[in-house]
Amino acid sequence: MKLVKLETFSNQYVCFVRATAEDGAQGWGQVAPYYADITAHVLHRQVAPYSLGMDCGDIDTMLDTVRDREHKFPGSYLRRAMGGVDTALWDMRGKREGKPVCALIGGTPGKVRAYGSSMKRDITPKDEAERLLRLRDTQGFDAFKFRIGAEVGHDQDEWPGRTEEIVPTMRKAMGDSVALLVDANSCYSPARAIEVGRMLQDHGISHYEEPCPYWEFSQTKEVTDALEIDVTGGEQDCMMERWQTMIADRVVDVLQPDICYLGGMSRTLRVARMAEAAGLPITPHAANLSMVTLFTMHLLRAIPNAGKYLEFSIEGLDYYPWQDGLFTSDPYQIEDGCATVTDVPGWGVEISPEWLAKSDYRVSEPG
Repeated sequence: MKLVKLETFSNQYVCFVRATAEDGAQGWGQVAPYYADITAHVLHRQVAPYSLGMDCGDIDTMLDTVRDREHKFPGSYLRRAMGGVDTALWDMRGKREGKPVCALIGGTPGKVRAYGSSMKRDITPKDEAERLLRLRDTQGFDAFKFRIGAEVGHDQDEWPGRTEEIVPTMRKAMGDSVALLVDANSCYSPARAIEVGRMLQDHGISHYEEPCPYWEFSQTKEVTDALEIDVTGGEQDCMMERWQTMIADRVVDVLQPDICYLGGMSRTLRVARMAEAAGLPITPHAANLSMVTLFTMHLLRAIPNAGKYLEFSIEGLDYYPWQDGLFTSDPYQIEDGCATVTDVPGWGVEISPEWLAKSDYRVSEPG
């Protein structure tokens, strides 16, 4: 069936995409959050002209056609827009076949172990430990990620001494039964990253994310080679050539594609297959409770090299006010530290009509 209509419903933060086939079948997807209104324009200007009229069932060919026709624009916005179409078409296929997306890619519905992911740096170590303990006790999380350093911090901390304080504070608060992960968000030079990494190892931290500027593969590899802790990364990378290099050179120990940044489920599956062939696990980036976490849940229920956990943001409306009212029901209930992929066809979620009514609307059709 040919794709005959692409609609976007957007605000500054979120853009949902509705795809319609010539027989009237529809599916919902989403582009990556933030500046989503800009991505919506890219979708209509640079993705829709090539994808409309193509076979809804051949997503890979559609995405490669867009990539090739827009080869002068290889960057993030185009990939984000491609991801909106891709995820809508996967939802359409699931609804056609009466299956959840995870079943379409070789998996089954069920539970996914989650780690509670903190996004905050402007919080004291004591306060961070207290709020994560509450989540452990109320929702059953047995793994958490917290922030160290400063975002692209050039070896500077959020404030002096914060990293050296928060690491032992978190371990003491959680004891040995909780897995602890950290994210440096491209903070360090290799020498400082290795120094911090040894401190992390001494406190039993198991995951060291983006220690160096993410675009500097040689710096990150230097850290990976020097430490026993799993060094992780990849969330920002949207070019297949970058992934090929990252995997071939063993730049990191654990790969973290973001389904929305990378260009959708189909392209993420390509990365997962490359990683599987190299014996590397996939622990995707999913830093908010828009549809990206739902996409990631389905992926982790299907791929053989799924990592240990789902990233699950613990931040509420004080941090992400734009998450309010996106869906008609909450797909993100945590029980005993696990999220659940249901057997509802497609992504298994319905976008709120009230949210859609307030959004900016655009449509592309052939001709």
